Amino acid sequence: MSSEADKEQRFLAIVEKNRGVITKVCYMYATDDDHFKDLYQETLINLWKGIGSFRGDSSISTWIYRTAINTCLTVYRRNRRHQMETSIDSLPDIADSGDEKSAQLKEMYRLISHLESLDKAIIMLWLDENSYDEISEITGLTRNNVATRLRRIKARLVAASNS
Repeated sequence: MSSEADKEQRFLAIVEKNRGVITKVCYMYATDDDHFKDLYQETLINLWKGIGSFRGDSSISTWIYRTAINTCLTVYRRNRRHQMETSIDSLPDIADSGDEKSAQLKEMYRLISHLESLDKAIIMLWLDENSYDEISEITGLTRNNVATRLRRIKARLVAASNS
């Protein structure tokens, strides 16, 4: 098997194993279904470009998070003037089974969609049970900054859910 074929197989395996992470990150930054697809595609392109230089200094999931978040932030900054507020109803369904948990999940995503882009990344990483150190590594913030920002983000989300 050639080196290019090996690279492709490795890439496909990594994407398949981490599809949920990539989807979740792109979902939080998307303004509609087409934008979601564009972000997802752009993230896959950046993962493909970077897979050869991944050294293994961090876990593969940390690298994927960082790549996905950086891709979405870059697209967000590039298109900031044209950004619309995210409508949760225009995005791909999130486990829409009609039950209370599904309604709570949609509400949580709606509230998170109103956060600044870096705050979205921090809360998503925390919700995925990443440690403060892992969040720090992915975002490039200090551990203390992550803790402080996370406390403030949670307070804003609670306040927004009560209003």
